[in-house]
Amino acid sequence: MKNIRVPKTFTIIMILSITIVSFVMMDGCKVPESITSKSGAQLWGENCIRCHNSPDPKGYSDDQWDAAAEHMRQKAILTNLEITKIRDFLKSAN
Repeated sequence: MKNIRVPKTFTIIMILSITIVSFVMMDGCKVPESITSKSGAQLWGENCIRCHNSPDPKGYSDDQWDAAAEHMRQKAILTNLEITKIRDFLKSAN
């Protein structure tokens, strides 16, 4: 197998890029106040109605809400905090 030489400038650029991306991602992990300050009921009303009528929280069991919440977290691109608050609200109402 032949050794491939990587120029030093390429290595330095890659290390700097990885460092910058890491810092940006760490800062991006902060949960916006617009999410933390809202209740599960508010988030449910704002997010679920975007695509469909909101179902009656009493219409499903806790296990069914768990499955639906996981599906909708991915489909609606919700944060873990948002879906946790929504799921807790729905479970408390059934």
